[in-house]
Amino acid sequence: MDLDPSTLNRALPLRDQIYHQIRNLIVVGHMKPGEVINEVAIAEALGVSRTPVREAVKRISDEGLVDILAQTGTYVAPISRADLEEAYVIRRALEMESARRAAVKFTPSAGELLEDNMAAHQLAISRGRYATAIQLDDVFHRTIAEICGMPMIWRAVDISKAQMDRGRYLVIPKPGYGEQTIEQHRAILDALKRHDADGAAQAMETHLETSLRNTLEVAAELLG
Repeated sequence: MDLDPSTLNRALPLRDQIYHQIRNLIVVGHMKPGEVINEVAIAEALGVSRTPVREAVKRISDEGLVDILAQTGTYVAPISRADLEEAYVIRRALEMESARRAAVKFTPSAGELLEDNMAAHQLAISRGRYATAIQLDDVFHRTIAEICGMPMIWRAVDISKAQMDRGRYLVIPKPGYGEQTIEQHRAILDALKRHDADGAAQAMETHLETSLRNTLEVAAELLG
């Protein structure tokens, strides 16, 4: 388990920092479905008491990434088809509305932000830096929510999309997938530039539907 105690700021709430470390290990696939989560071992590795670890794991379980089984133990949850589809439904509804509203408020400076993001995203894909590419993908979507003036949309999406993120880390090395994402981001951006609210929403729906379909195909053997 790749936990780094040097990243912890003891002046800030430990449970939040530990939450992000463990959650990230699960999402990127470093902690596999069915793997035991040993709270005592995590606490020792990070040099903390068990309390913030327990609180962090409970929070992660609330997102469906961890199964806490009484009298049995705590395990990384399987990647579930039902969970993937539920995350997609939530994300589609929120992000289509985000794109629709952003189109009305879209400015040239907002266009430059997204153009720069896409250029960096393309470079990360070309160099095989997939974790960076996924982070930049998230920035693209978060920026659209910020443009529409409703940053809470992204907060809600970020919590609900954890299952889809697990799938994305499986899918992104697939040849052509990263380039397809860039192409679909371009379609979203083009609609935003035209202030085409319906077109932006439709392009967003197409993008998210493609992401779900690719994830289901690649992760089929892991789905519960």
